[in-house]
Amino acid sequence: MLFLVTALHATDQFPVRALGGPTALFEYGGLRFLTDPTFDGPGDYGPPGRGLTKTAPAAATPADIGPIDVVLLSHDEHPDNLDTSGRALLADVPLTLTTPGGGHRLGERAKGLADWESIELNRPDGGTVTVTGVPAIHGPGTHAEVEPVTGEVVGFILTGEDLPTVYISGDNASLGAVERIAERFAPVDTAILFAGAPRFPILFDGALIVLDSAQAAEATRILDARRVVPVHYDSWAHFTEGHDELEAAFTAVGLADRLDWGRGA
Repeated sequence: MLFLVTALHATDQFPVRALGGPTALFEYGGLRFLTDPTFDGPGDYGPPGRGLTKTAPAAATPADIGPIDVVLLSHDEHPDNLDTSGRALLADVPLTLTTPGGGHRLGERAKGLADWESIELNRPDGGTVTVTGVPAIHGPGTHAEVEPVTGEVVGFILTGEDLPTVYISGDNASLGAVERIAERFAPVDTAILFAGAPRFPILFDGALIVLDSAQAAEATRILDARRVVPVHYDSWAHFTEGHDELEAAFTAVGLADRLDWGRGA
């Protein structure tokens, strides 16, 4: 019971601020974390006919959000997860945690985490935060089937003494991966779930490459997550589901009270 009270208190103390797309800001264990930084303005990104269209600006600029201790970057190869402004921001961040491949591409301030690999970060209070890389699959199928098409992706679990368990999914389309994560870490206190149900006719015959709204609700049940902050469902034209579909899906299975739309300070 003491642990439960402590976890509830800790959750109340770390608001999550969703900035648009996959980008979210939060403080945990005294460290300031940012997920998949994307701050470029609306427009077309990538090669003609195969690029992505951003439809709305971020809710803040890099200057607005202040210093960041750690970037949690699910992958570096797509402009809707790391754009030009986001890459520039990485130069001022002491540590970026990402995929093993991204760790090689992004330079000495980046470290790649393989699935289930952990790193301990020093907290200002003298304790540590443990960040563990967890499986994420950016499309239908196995890693071997999907990664040659959409690339390598990693999710993250954050834990620490007297801190709640936090999950950041990254661009994951696999509930099987969520089940494997739950076996090791459930119940999760806060899940930052990438959703939006993106589909492309040229990829996997139009199958989902990230969770849809109903799957996000099911991931919440699997993880026994007390709070879910949906991200990566807005600001880009390739999302096929948004706020209304997420709210409806969570309401349909009695989980609407778990939703937090990331309007924290």
